[in-house]
Order: sequence, then structure tokens, then C-alpha cells
Amino acid sequence: MSFTYEELKKKNVGELREIAAGLEEEAVQGYTQMNKEHLLKAICDALKLDMHVHHHVVGLDKTKIKGEIRELKKKRDQAIEAKDHAELKEVRLQIRRLKKKLRQAMV
Repeated sequence: MSFTYEELKKKNVGELREIAAGLEEEAVQGYTQMNKEHLLKAICDALKLDMHVHHHVVGLDKTKIKGEIRELKKKRDQAIEAKDHAELKEVRLQIRRLKKKLRQAMV
């Protein structure tokens, strides 16, 4: 029986307790008293599953875009110091567009 973190996360507490009952690991001891959050962590530890959710960006260079955002944030800080409201507005808009591009590309 092999599960993924996503499959386990979708199960209810009763189903998770049934899975824990079949495991002979120390991590799931006391599974009848655990809530879903603790039970899910214990089962993942027992099955050696990664609980971290990885986001994959398709068709974009995520590192390059994040670098552009960092540069724009520096420009934003300079515009704030110079009290240049027009430049500040433009830079914030560019940052917002790049972040939206990243969010839409996530799978």
C-alpha cells in the first residue's frame, strides 16, 4: 500500500486511522487519540513521505523572474526615497504583473 501526501490529505480521520492501524511504526502510536493534522504527520513520518508541497512552474524561468522582481523592489525603494509617485506606481504595477505571471504558471 503506497500513498502520496496528496492522497492522504484528502482522506478523513477514520480512513487515516485505518491506515495507521496497519502500520507497526512508533510514529503512529496513539493514533486513536490524534486529530487529522497530527495523524497525517505521523503517517507521513512512518511512510517516509515528503509533506512539503512542491510547485512546478511550466514554461517560465522562475529564477529569472524572481531576480527581476528583486531588482524592481530596489527601484521601488529608490522611488519611495525620492518621493517619485509616478515611478513608484509604475514599478509596483510591474512587480504585480510578474507575480501574477508566476502564480498563473504554477501547476
